[in-house]
Amino acid sequence: MSDPRPDWEKIIEGQGLAFHRTSHPEHLTRPYWDESVHYVFEMDEVLALEQTVEELHRMCLQAVEHVVTTGRYAALGIPEWLAPLIEASWRRRDPYLYGRFDLRYDGRGPAKLLEYNADTPTALVESSIVQWYWKEDVYGSDDQWNSIHEALVARWQHIAPRFARGPVHFAWTNEDETGEEVMTIAYMQETAEQAGLRAMAISMEDVGWNADRRRFVDLAEQDIRTLCKLYPWEWIVSEPFGRFIPEAPTAWVEPAWKMLLSNKALLVLLWELFPGHPNLLPTYLNTPRDLTSYIQKPLLGREGASMRIVTPEGPLVVTEGEYGAEGFVFQEFRALPDFDGEHPVLGAWVVGDESVGLGIRETSGLITDDTSSFVPHRIPL
Repeated sequence: MSDPRPDWEKIIEGQGLAFHRTSHPEHLTRPYWDESVHYVFEMDEVLALEQTVEELHRMCLQAVEHVVTTGRYAALGIPEWLAPLIEASWRRRDPYLYGRFDLRYDGRGPAKLLEYNADTPTALVESSIVQWYWKEDVYGSDDQWNSIHEALVARWQHIAPRFARGPVHFAWTNEDETGEEVMTIAYMQETAEQAGLRAMAISMEDVGWNADRRRFVDLAEQDIRTLCKLYPWEWIVSEPFGRFIPEAPTAWVEPAWKMLLSNKALLVLLWELFPGHPNLLPTYLNTPRDLTSYIQKPLLGREGASMRIVTPEGPLVVTEGEYGAEGFVFQEFRALPDFDGEHPVLGAWVVGDESVGLGIRETSGLITDDTSSFVPHRIPL
């Protein structure tokens, strides 16, 4: 437990967490950002978790190579017309920026991968900026598993030579009613600008197609040479302009091959490729097989929607949602740890190939959804 800072709401809003009210259901008494509690990790514990995350990252890259080599796109519900786009993107080694592994961890046994947010991960501003300044204000002599900001700037500098000359466009969708996506992509733009890149903001709805030049363009008819988007690939390719992507020279961040990692069928592939791995849970496609306790997840679901937890006693939890037409995975159910009635999920960030930070979300339920609260952490020195 810790006492919240006076005027903490004004402080975090000034640091970019302006959406902490709008992104959180109004009926909840617990705020989204909750600094009345926090987690404490030992340095050895963090170093071990860093190694785990980087190993999971390497395993995911091997899974991409497996799909591209074997052509198992159907297992992920990916249309055939996208296979050449994904393969070309992977073979070119189109540069990638970041991702967030969601882990079950109780401080005793090995961390278990729940899913990988490889394309449009959120909770970035609070993980990178807001909790760092909380630590500086309240526990200034302690450390934190958090070099996210520095890593993002360095990564932009590393991959910038791969992009065509001109500004990088940073895109969100006007359908974002909470402001979370706008602030997250604005923060991404800030890290790119600190790395020396020219940047421009644009909504996805304002991305146009110039049929004569065969180019994606902005409202000024300027070529969009590089587009960093907080808009899922599965939505992009279903848009009318999606069919133009293979012929356009636009570089995408994240790249097209990330479609293979932002799909929960990845969990099935990982279990096939690395059966019995201590950081994985048994997971199967469209069937629970011999699992007696499992969580059913849609391949492309978000915010805990359209999920079902089943135990030998019957269904334990069912969440509403419209996902699932694309198929489901069935993952062994391991209840999240319980700390005073709250259940944490560790969101471990990778930038490039390095594990660089941690954000923790808690819920009172067994599925992490839009009712979750973000809780900071520290490492005593």
